[in-house]
Amino acid sequence: MDFYDKTALETGALIKSGKISSPEVTKAYIEKIKSADKEINSFVTVLEEEALKQAEEVQAKIDKGELNSPLAGVPVAIKDNICTKDILTTCSSKMLYNFKPPYNACVVEKLKAQGAVIVGKTNLDEFAMGGSTETSYYGVTKNPFNTNRVSGGSSGGSAAAVAAGLVPYALGSDTGGSIRQPCSFCGVSGIKPTYGGVSRYGLVAFASSLDQIGPIGKDIKDCAEILKAVSGHDERDSTSIKGFAYDFSDSFGGDLKGMKIGVPTNYFGEGLDSQVRAAVLSACVKLKELGAEVIEFEMPIVDYAIPAYYIIACAEASSNLSRYDGIKYGYRSEKGESLLDVFFNSRSEGFGMEVKRRIMLGSFVLSSGYFDAYYKKGLQVRGLIKKSFNEAFEKCDMILSPVAPTTAYRIGENVSDPLKMYLGDIYTVSVNLAGIPAVSLPCGFDSDGLPIGMQLIGQSFSEAKLVKAGYAYQQATEYHKKTFEAMKGGRF
Repeated sequence: MDFYDKTALETGALIKSGKISSPEVTKAYIEKIKSADKEINSFVTVLEEEALKQAEEVQAKIDKGELNSPLAGVPVAIKDNICTKDILTTCSSKMLYNFKPPYNACVVEKLKAQGAVIVGKTNLDEFAMGGSTETSYYGVTKNPFNTNRVSGGSSGGSAAAVAAGLVPYALGSDTGGSIRQPCSFCGVSGIKPTYGGVSRYGLVAFASSLDQIGPIGKDIKDCAEILKAVSGHDERDSTSIKGFAYDFSDSFGGDLKGMKIGVPTNYFGEGLDSQVRAAVLSACVKLKELGAEVIEFEMPIVDYAIPAYYIIACAEASSNLSRYDGIKYGYRSEKGESLLDVFFNSRSEGFGMEVKRRIMLGSFVLSSGYFDAYYKKGLQVRGLIKKSFNEAFEKCDMILSPVAPTTAYRIGENVSDPLKMYLGDIYTVSVNLAGIPAVSLPCGFDSDGLPIGMQLIGQSFSEAKLVKAGYAYQQATEYHKKTFEAMKGGRF
């Protein structure tokens, strides 16, 4: 049976019906990874023996009626900055080249309880710092649609693996667009949840007030089910929200009558590729045809989102990465005659250039004499951005925007120009600063055949509305299905 074009939920239904088994599906996907990922490089670690053993155990529980989850027996890939017990978690960095956590992240615990089968850990920008998966110690992850192009980042490995049909779904993390942008570049769907909706316990920290784990899937319905499975309060994460549970029962059906979608006109001006603009505005027309009311307005404060984001993110990264000293775990330099030498050499040799750049920027803005001038002002701008979104949501239910100003660019094109790379996050970072949810959905292709993504942004814990709009759009269009055509054409 050819099930590579099936969604995670469709695969789960086939397993539950007995038409295929979890070990059969798992083995097929692992063989696919072994044969096809040499070209894509989406995985850092492949868990062949462990996955097949887990699949046998899950299948036994399914046969006994002990597991009824829609995801039971379905293979999943985990971004390699999410802790997996006794399995390498490297953050795609030399610094953690040999690190095997003694515990599972909360999201991994929840997926395993649902019967998900972990087949591997996916590549990312080192410590999730980057927008192209080019800063990984383990090499670049290539875009399945064109292997001369980047897959996006930092969750490029997860997005590329789903797009290439190497796994039905994956988990990523999003600090400033790291789920949404690679989904846009690779033609798949993803959700950046409300801050606090999913536990960060076991996520290796980049910027603690911005990071969120979220799903990447072949369509928005998969993503909703995955988000529901991994969300919920966790006492081990002080930022985890109590007393809330996602309910998507009313998100799959009906038109969008009564729904108001805001379009910030300043999001569609200078710097946005004309083909991206046309595709997103075409999606706006389709949503209007489905019954939504479109409202135009401006959000000028988001013009300050990039500087505010990089001040705050780098400051938090500088603090979080101070723990990697070559002593407790991870890479330790063999050079040096004193403890200070070990610290200095281990960090100099263990971190890549982009991580060092952000540590230095963060240390600078937190330093005496510059804290008020930079970090404090960054926090003030963050408050203004949150206020601007709140005012916008008084007029509309959600906001439509591009995900990225361009489609996937050529490998090596921007990696040596940090400012140009950072500006690629212009449409995504404000969402993380405000702590609100957003979804990324395929909405077209450019003249080179590269995917284009659109973004729907909502107020806190409005994921059900975003999924409803996304589902209606995907029911009326075919863009999310075209990700399978490259695979069916024999490229993988």
